[in-house]
Amino acid sequence: MAFPIAPTPCAILLSVWVSVGSLDLPALLVLLLAVVVGLLMVVIFRYTSDQKAIRVAKDQLKAHLLAVRLFQDQLPVVLSSYGRIIRSTGRYLQLAFKPLLIVALPLTILIVQLDRCLGWTPIPAGHVFLVKVRTTNADAADAVALQLPPELSTTAVVHIPEDKEIVWRVVATRKGNYNLNLGTPGQTVSKSVIVASGLERVSPARLRGRLWERLFVSGEPALPPDGPIESIEVDYPSRSIRFAGLDWNWIWLFFILSLVAGFLFKTVLGIEI
Repeated sequence: MAFPIAPTPCAILLSVWVSVGSLDLPALLVLLLAVVVGLLMVVIFRYTSDQKAIRVAKDQLKAHLLAVRLFQDQLPVVLSSYGRIIRSTGRYLQLAFKPLLIVALPLTILIVQLDRCLGWTPIPAGHVFLVKVRTTNADAADAVALQLPPELSTTAVVHIPEDKEIVWRVVATRKGNYNLNLGTPGQTVSKSVIVASGLERVSPARLRGRLWERLFVSGEPALPPDGPIESIEVDYPSRSIRFAGLDWNWIWLFFILSLVAGFLFKTVLGIEI
């Protein structure tokens, strides 16, 4: 059964940006997020770190590095300076660890959530995509039946007994938010499929157990623990973001831009990092 696509924040931002510029929305979102996160990172670092102690540790490190250059022909001084450099570096890392940890935890959660919108593109209407099911044993794979809404149809199916997998080639005729039903003797489970263009939140896989993997790649409840199906995967295309004349994975682009923004804000605000 198909459901109408409701207006989402992604769709609203898309309609606004189309009217005001030519840069595509994913690149704009990554740029804006990087600037905001870069500012928040340095502000959080400022208020969760001992700025005076960090300044002293950095000054000491610079002094020891300068000593190595000035007295490079005096081996005892150089060796002593190297020891002090190691100690000063350890002291600086100790001071920076707590604020970096405070920044890293929410940043990781943010990236995981955004990756479901920016990491993959929805299935384009009219394009073929794969649905792969892995089961607990080869016999269970042979018994899995795929039930599709009228807007989706299969073009081929392949059984891979040695991998306990079955793969369908599926094509969607029009946009929508669909559920694939996979039936086995005594149990039926579903998997969502988004057929659309632009930005949508997608879930590439539905898994049984594997909590940590589910946190990163799945936006759906876990599969029943007593069922024969271990995983259901839809091969959403990976998103490539065009920025500065290059194609980027959004996470790499986000990290680079947020670091640049962070260093700019730290200089402007006079924050020691």
